[in-house]
Amino acid sequence: MHALVERLRGTLLPAVVTPMDRDGVVDYDALTAYAERVAGGPVGGVAVWAHTGRGLYLSDDDRSRVLEVWRQATAAPIVAGVGVPRSAPAPGLREAEDATVAMAVRAAELGADAAMVYPLAAFGTLPGGHARAVRLHERVAAESGLALVGFYLHGEAGGHPYPPALIRELLALPAMLGVKTATLDRAIGCQDAIWAGRGTGRLAITGEDRMFGPSLMWGSDTALVGIAAARADLTAEVVRTWNEGDHTAFVAASERLDRFAAVTFLAPIEGYVQRMMWAAVWEGLLPEDAAHDPYGPALPGAERDAVIACLEELRPAR
Repeated sequence: MHALVERLRGTLLPAVVTPMDRDGVVDYDALTAYAERVAGGPVGGVAVWAHTGRGLYLSDDDRSRVLEVWRQATAAPIVAGVGVPRSAPAPGLREAEDATVAMAVRAAELGADAAMVYPLAAFGTLPGGHARAVRLHERVAAESGLALVGFYLHGEAGGHPYPPALIRELLALPAMLGVKTATLDRAIGCQDAIWAGRGTGRLAITGEDRMFGPSLMWGSDTALVGIAAARADLTAEVVRTWNEGDHTAFVAASERLDRFAAVTFLAPIEGYVQRMMWAAVWEGLLPEDAAHDPYGPALPGAERDAVIACLEELRPAR
């Protein structure tokens, strides 16, 4: 466990998209090419089945094939998101827990290195819900054999806040690599979550696309973010300059990434997946016909224009 923690510390793991057509059919040729390009970039691993890749919405067969493609593309660590989508017909809590565990077991069979456990929002309202959340993580680890990433996910994406006490309980589990924060715009919650892990030796993982630079300053030491699904170099440069202590370059890199985040992570937030796909098309990572998000909201053409205009402004000098 310690070896994997240290392998990931200070690195960037993109939460990658899943190339699809308008009907949600996965384009595996496009995925293979995308995976090879991303894996060859400035990354320390990848996160599949995450919200950015619509992993909880994919069929079992598609999920398996997606992970297989990534495992063939890289020897770097792969983190697989496991859980149930909030839009699914409401299962009983036990059924949701069983489905989460089953996904982790399958991820292990396919060669994943770790599972990122989606929070079950119901835990936040149940008496004893925090203890049940800990037991779910224990069960995922025991039945899959995988290392774990905890996931403090904002409510707009179907999660619930993890209070500091719960984060400390999770980080005390032997299988835990760290906890990812994706609080969206809740600076206090993000700070409290990061600081709760101080002194544990585990990873403080930022998923804060709109507070990326600040979350590093608050103590995050690893990144697992959807904003790196396209133009990963922008995100990697922020991580690199922070790790090297080059604060002048860090401020400049953060400003560039913030400009990109401002046109991709905005209301409606669920539209960010489509916006990242538009960016991936501009970058040449995806073909136009494989850059559709059928699970997100319809977006006006002006939003695509804004994404492209920003990317043109941020284009590296030649």
